[in-house]
Amino acid sequence: MLVPQVDDAEVDVVYPTAPGMYAHVHTVDRRQLYTVVEPALEGPEVRLALAAKDAIFQAALYDKPPKGQAELEAAILRLFDKVVAPTKSPGKVQVDPARAPILRYHVLRDIARYGPLEPFMQDPYLEDIQSVGTGYIHVIHKFFDMLPSNVRFEDEGYLDSYLRNLSERIGRPVSDARPIVDATLFDGSRINVVYSDDVSRKGPSFSIRRVHENPLSVTQLIAWKTLTAQIAAYLWLCLENSMSLFVCGEAACGKSTTLNSILQFIPPRSKLYSAEDTPEVRPAHPVWQRLLTRESGPEEARVKMFDLLKAALRSRPNYIVVGEIRGAEGAVAFQAMQTGHPTVASFHASNKVKMIQRLTADPINIPLTFMDNLNVAVFQQALYKKGRLIRRVTAVDEIEGYSEMDGGIMTRPVFVYDAASDRHTFKGMNNSYILEKKIAEQHGYEDPRQIYAELELRTRVLQGMVDHGILETHEVNRLLFAYADKGPACLPFKVDMPEGLPH
Repeated sequence: MLVPQVDDAEVDVVYPTAPGMYAHVHTVDRRQLYTVVEPALEGPEVRLALAAKDAIFQAALYDKPPKGQAELEAAILRLFDKVVAPTKSPGKVQVDPARAPILRYHVLRDIARYGPLEPFMQDPYLEDIQSVGTGYIHVIHKFFDMLPSNVRFEDEGYLDSYLRNLSERIGRPVSDARPIVDATLFDGSRINVVYSDDVSRKGPSFSIRRVHENPLSVTQLIAWKTLTAQIAAYLWLCLENSMSLFVCGEAACGKSTTLNSILQFIPPRSKLYSAEDTPEVRPAHPVWQRLLTRESGPEEARVKMFDLLKAALRSRPNYIVVGEIRGAEGAVAFQAMQTGHPTVASFHASNKVKMIQRLTADPINIPLTFMDNLNVAVFQQALYKKGRLIRRVTAVDEIEGYSEMDGGIMTRPVFVYDAASDRHTFKGMNNSYILEKKIAEQHGYEDPRQIYAELELRTRVLQGMVDHGILETHEVNRLLFAYADKGPACLPFKVDMPEGLPH
């Protein structure tokens, strides 16, 4: 079910998140609330759930330790059926058969999953989950922005034990000696924990940045107007032809989502290497090596982003994808570009001036004369329109190079965004340095401006997918990969050929 985008102040939306679970976004006293609806334990069932968990822990002492999340959940369900009975039996917990599924859910939720956070983790429309002490948990919703929920940790002792148990399960234990921890949860989401009271004065706190198993497709972002089909077609041509590209913006603007979606444009037979602190990049390519930093353990055992990029370069990849460039690894990324390895990365900068300033200053220190190794910069922002949060690509700029005469970097705007009209304008028509001087010349076009007919064809292909409701990531991947071999003939709809298309 797709949640409707609602502009009115009065909201009353209920949608399923998992079997038996719902999210209810509604307005109370002109304030929007997020209410979790899940199977609830009643009265003495709370005590029965505790007894069932204790019995499972006792029985597990004689079991072979499970490997991985799937085995853990299967073992708990098997042990639940072993220790719970519908009638009074020696050594077993007696439960009404009609209520047993609810008890089973709570036992599995609390031992193997996310406990009281489980309903949030099941909602595909949540981007962030924020808890400060024992206050009510807040969420950031894709359509309704920041919302308070009806869920909280009842006391600090429970919150303290919850965070200790969760952090131990994911291999990054928190303690008073190590009060701040960044880690990755079982589903790939990123959690930041601030544990000690003397550091987090309102009590132990955490923030979860959701990473969903299937990234959004580029056609879904077009349908949501994050970018246009023409911008996507331009990026398609750039990535297909080995241009290096940064997706830039401030925190929570959707950089990672856009980065993941445009990776669909990299040719399917390419060899990809990704280097990340947190596993967020998810290309669909069959030859993809994922490299992750290791921040724990003794100093000599740690692996930094700098190390990952050096390792990737030795493996002769066709493309290098960097989850986020923050420091010295930026210099290695530019060295990779210089040696002919196209690099795609995200970067914190709201516009081209700030991007160049950050890249050329400490700790990255890219020489100005190296800046033309980066071909294209995409800028994205989170904006408010009529009180609703939207995400938009606000600019696409080409990097031409360093000008000794001007003492600076020459850039060329290709797409610009007007917030008042919520529209993008293509400034690069017959004026694109990358399309005419890079891509058209690589393909040997007699007239470099023929490349704009190819751009128009790709635009029609992507818009056709949107118009025909082809938004699911796997289906979009399949068609784009097929297009690389067969062209428009592979599409399930007809595309009119633009005039001037090169043969």
